[in-house]
Amino acid sequence: MPVFSFLPNWLVLAVGLLSTSALAGPTVLAPASQRQAPSHCELEQATDPRLQQSLEGLIDDLGLREATERGDLALSLLVLSDRDHPRLAQINGDEMLYAASLPKIAILLGAAVGMEEGWLKPDRRLRQDIQDMIRFSCNDCANRVLDAVGGERLLKVLQSPKYAFYDPSEGGGLWMGKPYSKAPAYHRDPIKGLSHGATTYQVARFYCRLHKGKLVSPRQDRMMLQALGHPGINHKFVKGLAREKGLELFRKSGTWQAFHADSALVRRGNEAYVLVALSRDRDGSDWLEQLAEPINALALKGP
Repeated sequence: MPVFSFLPNWLVLAVGLLSTSALAGPTVLAPASQRQAPSHCELEQATDPRLQQSLEGLIDDLGLREATERGDLALSLLVLSDRDHPRLAQINGDEMLYAASLPKIAILLGAAVGMEEGWLKPDRRLRQDIQDMIRFSCNDCANRVLDAVGGERLLKVLQSPKYAFYDPSEGGGLWMGKPYSKAPAYHRDPIKGLSHGATTYQVARFYCRLHKGKLVSPRQDRMMLQALGHPGINHKFVKGLAREKGLELFRKSGTWQAFHADSALVRRGNEAYVLVALSRDRDGSDWLEQLAEPINALALKGP
């Protein structure tokens, strides 16, 4: 007689399922790079050889080749004028650097996710803090928004398959592990131990998805664009593009000691591009200002 022949059918099925589960072992979550990735702005096939050659030549013309070879300058240029065929060029694009206040865009993302999912209730104070955190890089504002979102919850958002803005198996990415204060870091990035870090490639992906309206939701994407628009600090990319007419900038920068960072989605009519740069040099702010105008010409007119 079969062992389970005297048992009810439902119990036999339950025992079978339990046995199969036990044999299979515990469920292990694969790294983000091995799980299903977002379908928007996955740029592995977007590298454009002509654009790359032009960017490399521009770096040589500005005398910045040595800085890139030292790892003190990282750049990503993503041209989005053809929405179906993005063109990418980058130098040290997957190298993490300290990014100062630039990763406040991660806090912005966390707030947008929280409002969309309903666990963060927006009020006038929160909305004002979000705007001032981005436009004027207000540290106290950033800390209040970060507290509302939750530091560890934000890191889960950044590493989730839906966003995948940080993956240690892919060189890292966008990281926010410390308030903008004297408080200690609550979670440093596992690759370089950075408290506020980024790669230019992952920041470019952030702006790409935002440009396409595929980051969080149409409503929250509009909120984020509104915060990033009308930059309140006139330096780096903003200063470098001051003479250019008809540009619309959505931007977040960062500065701490010798670390200088800037990032922008730039639109003109039906044309658009993303420029992200991270530097580690006392002259880094000047580098970014000098890069802005010739890269703008390259992105909007083509190599």
